[in-house]
Amino acid sequence: RWDVLVLTPWLAPIVWEGTFNRDILNAQYMEKNLVTGVVTFAVKKFWFFIQGFMSSANKYFLAGHQVNFYLFPDNPEQISHLQIAPENHLFVIPVQNHSQWQNISMSHMDIIRRYICSQFQYEIDYLYYIDIDVQLFGHIGVEIIDTLVATISPWQYTTRRESKSYETCPESQAAIPKGEGDFYYTASFYGGSVAKIYKLTRACFKGVTEDRENDIEARWHDESHLNSYILYHKPTCLLSPEYYWDEEL
Repeated sequence: RWDVLVLTPWLAPIVWEGTFNRDILNAQYMEKNLVTGVVTFAVKKFWFFIQGFMSSANKYFLAGHQVNFYLFPDNPEQISHLQIAPENHLFVIPVQNHSQWQNISMSHMDIIRRYICSQFQYEIDYLYYIDIDVQLFGHIGVEIIDTLVATISPWQYTTRRESKSYETCPESQAAIPKGEGDFYYTASFYGGSVAKIYKLTRACFKGVTEDRENDIEARWHDESHLNSYILYHKPTCLLSPEYYWDEEL
C-alpha cells in the first residue's frame, strides 16, 4: 500500500487491508495455542444490538481460533439464544445499570480492570474491547494481535493535530497539551495483552475518578482518557480506520 501511512514515527505498523498475509499469521498464531477475549457491554437500549454483534463477531472475529466472548448486560433475561462456534465460548456477566450514559461508559474501564484480576487473566492471553453496536462485515483476523493495539478514528484520520478532539482542559487528567498528540483513537475498539489492558484500564479509571473528585468531565469521557494514556504509552500496533468504519462516511 503506497496510498496510506503504514508505519508510525515510533515504528509501529498501521494495519490496512493488503499490508499483511493472513495465512502466514494464522500459522504462527496456531503454534502458540493462544486464547483471545472480547469484552462488550449491552446496557439500557443497547441490548437491541446483541444479536447483530454476536452473530457477526462469531462469524468474522478471529474465525477458526478460540475466542472467549464476555458479554455484560444489565438485563440478561432479555437475551435470546445465541449460536456460538464450537471453538468459541460465551460468558454472560450481569452488570449494574447507571442512570446516565456517561457513567455507564466511564465505568467500563473499572469493570474490565476488575474482571482481569478475578477472571480474565486465568482464561485468555489477549483482550479486546468492542462496542456492542458494531457489526462486522468482513474478517478481522490475527493481524490485530499485538501487545497494545489502538484503532484510528475514521472521523479524524485526516484532521490536523490542532483540530483533533483531544481534551484541552489543563485541569483534567485526560488533557493533551497543545501541539502534542499523534492520532486520535476511538474507544470503541482497542486491545492487547491482558497485562497491558490491565494497566490501560487502571490508569484511565484512575484519571476518571480524579476528574470526578475535581468536578471535571472530560470532553469525550473514557475516550479522552484513553487518548491521553496512549499518547504516553505508545501502541505497538495501530488498526486503520477500516477496522472501525462509520457508514455515514
